[in-house]
Amino acid sequence: MLNRLNSKRGGFTLVEIMIVVAIIALLAAIAVPGFLRARKRSQASRILNDLRLIDSAVDQYAIETNRATGFVIGTVDWTNYLKKGSVLYNTGVDILGHAYGAQTVDTLPAVPPASYTALSDVAGVGFWSPYGP
Repeated sequence: MLNRLNSKRGGFTLVEIMIVVAIIALLAAIAVPGFLRARKRSQASRILNDLRLIDSAVDQYAIETNRATGFVIGTVDWTNYLKKGSVLYNTGVDILGHAYGAQTVDTLPAVPPASYTALSDVAGVGFWSPYGP
């Protein structure tokens, strides 16, 4: 009776479990680099959008205060022309923590050099146009 009970017990063998774990590890190894690349590309897109907002804010500041071409505007001044409460308004830095700094009237803002270097593998020179370094 006891032998009949033991022979009916089902389960997975150690080899079967190891094969499943190996397959899951293989799939993870394929997926993770793609996820990291997509994340870096998203960060680059965010910085590009920030540069467009900064360009617009500097233009608005220059128009309202009658500033001429070549006038340097401090970070505090151009951030006042952004949406209040936004991360860029509050900090004046990009998503990677690098400051955009003072901007010049009628000059396109540039990608912070440290951010450009960090994202250069997913966003080349053509991606940043016309805001490239």
